[in-house]
Amino acid sequence: MSVMETQDMDVSIMISKAPVKESVAMVIRNSEGEFLVVRRADDDESLPGVWGLPAASIGADESAAQALVRAGRQKLGVRLLPGDRIGDDDADRGTYRLHLTDYEATILEGEPGVPQPDSSVSQYSDVKYVSDASVLFEAAQLGSLCSRVFLRSLGVAWGGESNDQEAPASA
Repeated sequence: MSVMETQDMDVSIMISKAPVKESVAMVIRNSEGEFLVVRRADDDESLPGVWGLPAASIGADESAAQALVRAGRQKLGVRLLPGDRIGDDDADRGTYRLHLTDYEATILEGEPGVPQPDSSVSQYSDVKYVSDASVLFEAAQLGSLCSRVFLRSLGVAWGGESNDQEAPASA
């Protein structure tokens, strides 16, 4: 076995041993077909002040659907109905491997508002519905998997597809 093959094997062993963080993001549309975007707080550690999709980590004893419902309540103040899976992706975040899946979601009750009073989860600083997917380009370029997955599902090129797999940001 060559040195290069050994190095490649070492890298894949390291990646497979990294803990995996499962996360979900939600694509919520209004009656006009616009989708909901949220602005991360200016003190957010991974994507400060950037517009993206609402997202959450999946808890230890939680399904993806349960995480979506919880995030809708805790982060947006709405009751959600999880819908179809849009797509997923994963990326090496250094100390862990992030696996994120985007889902359609429908608001059953309430109007999205931020921030919510629940300080146990990260909160957003603004929320709005948009029809122009370019609002997600900055997040995608900075490593946001949820933005990348959604933009891919729309067939929209965001200007960074070549470094699509490994990026420093989170959902």
